Amino acid sequence: MPLRQKIRALRVRLRLRLKRQRLLWRSFRSRHRLGVVTDRTAQIRRDDILAFACVRNEVVRLPWFLMHHRALGVQHFLFVDNASDDGTRDYLAAQPDCSVWHTGASYKAARFGLDWVTWLLMHYGHGHWCLTLDADEAFIYPDHDTRPLRALTDWLDARGRPVFGALMLDMFPKGPLDAQTYAPGDDPFAILRWFDADNYTVLMKPLLRCLWVQGGARARMFFASEPRRAPTLNKIPLVRWNRRYAYVNSTHSLMPRELNQMHDAGGRPIAAGVLLHSKFLHTIIDKSREEKARREHFGDAEAFEAYYDGLISNPDLWHEGACEYAGWRQLVALGLMPAVDWA
Repeated sequence: MPLRQKIRALRVRLRLRLKRQRLLWRSFRSRHRLGVVTDRTAQIRRDDILAFACVRNEVVRLPWFLMHHRALGVQHFLFVDNASDDGTRDYLAAQPDCSVWHTGASYKAARFGLDWVTWLLMHYGHGHWCLTLDADEAFIYPDHDTRPLRALTDWLDARGRPVFGALMLDMFPKGPLDAQTYAPGDDPFAILRWFDADNYTVLMKPLLRCLWVQGGARARMFFASEPRRAPTLNKIPLVRWNRRYAYVNSTHSLMPRELNQMHDAGGRPIAAGVLLHSKFLHTIIDKSREEKARREHFGDAEAFEAYYDGLISNPDLWHEGACEYAGWRQLVALGLMPAVDWA
């Protein structure tokens, strides 16, 4: 490599290292914003698989969220509650496998909750396989109905892979969003049975060496005229955490950047799962009114007012080309996640 290229590469590495250190320092300082509700972390064993989430007013979703991820093999959940007023905090505090912190600080100012969650990952997640999720995400992977999460993490460990990515798949009902009412504890995907299978674009971000995936129902319905503003769908939810790691933007990418290289030369993931996204339950209409007023979910809130207005209008996201969900084998067949060779 010519000397000039070596110098340029060194500068990039130094810049990224400094950015990672700044992110970790932000997270370390954010611990003062968190108050303990229930701390059961003394229960955590050395090899437990942990889950982390920042939540606000999710008491409707949480019973099924916990049931699903417990069944996969998560042994302890660590939550940050951001000023819920619907009983979320009390519900979580009563769960024997949950530790809960609360804060009334700005979600947006905390990098959309990432500073708080990263502090918990640093403090409790080091050395553990950790799932970092939103309450409206359900993690699945090939054979998840017959092979527990421990089988997947053992498979990753045996291959020296500390990360496992996922495509966030927007699931939606047939008919207006409020046509079917969801009850706590029910399977949300009995209502949200549909998804878009073939409108995805994949680009490579060279600086962080990560993929950038867009598409799905939100891109089709709300960002058709400006597709580059559509939500990012690639995530890295499962990581054997090290206190030196830092998420950059939600769980879309990690630093050190070598962790993002989970794809082959053609941009196809080597091993990945799917996050079934339950955003479009009937509750999204009132949530959108609230979040439009709070202005805490986007860096440029005004640019997303039309998006919130679209959700508040109670749209029908279904279309003739929608696929009805039939399980993980269907997603593998459609190329939305690769099969796992367990041998």
